[in-house]
Amino acid sequence: MTTRKGSHPVPSKPAPLDIAREARRALAAKADPVRARGAERYFKEAMKCYGVAAPDVHALVSGLHARVKGRWTADDAIALCDILFPDAEHEAKAVGALMLAKFKRSLPPGLFAKTKSWLAADLLPSWAAVDVLCPDVLGAFLEAHRSYVEKIRAWASHPNRWVKRASLVSFIKLARQPEFLSAIYEISASVFAAADDLVEKANGWLLREAGKADPARLERFLLAHGPAVPRTTVRYAIERFPEAKRRALLAKTKQE
Repeated sequence: MTTRKGSHPVPSKPAPLDIAREARRALAAKADPVRARGAERYFKEAMKCYGVAAPDVHALVSGLHARVKGRWTADDAIALCDILFPDAEHEAKAVGALMLAKFKRSLPPGLFAKTKSWLAADLLPSWAAVDVLCPDVLGAFLEAHRSYVEKIRAWASHPNRWVKRASLVSFIKLARQPEFLSAIYEISASVFAAADDLVEKANGWLLREAGKADPARLERFLLAHGPAVPRTTVRYAIERFPEAKRRALLAKTKQE
């Protein structure tokens, strides 16, 4: 607690390390080993969990954010992610990502390289961790910093699967905006040869979202690339089409 002369005491700004410690204590207090084992079996990747339900994680984040609102900047939230992302447990990583999302209207340019470094270092080593961070946070970043749309295309050719997946899912919430569709389709086509099911599923998810804005363009895209499109990607992409059209597209894009 600090004071100003002639005024009421002003609470000190909570340090990111203090918030991280509070988050870990709260998660440990709500840990459920049975739920944790079930969650860990659900993922193909080796991951650890506290076993805390998603609504409880969100409630924790809301409480932590209330403590720092008006006193933290996005840089403080990024510092919190630097502390929590190396934790083994998925929920700790989620707290960091969800706290950063609270500051998505004021994300600094340096977040782009920082996010890539987190991903490339395998600090977010599951599709769930990537998908907590990227659609909301990096999507908001790309919307605010349009010049980085061109830069994120290079992520699609990165050897790390999480960087690749991020190049796709970061556009999920932007896919209905026509100005992003050209970049989305270019990135989508560039990962067809990745041979990674988590990339193929993310690609199909993104294409499905893009198809909501312009179904005809999605259909033309799939027909133009035909057998080059992985089957998993095709199946995810066409989920919202009528059954007859789905069957036709599966037949026309089938590999020999």
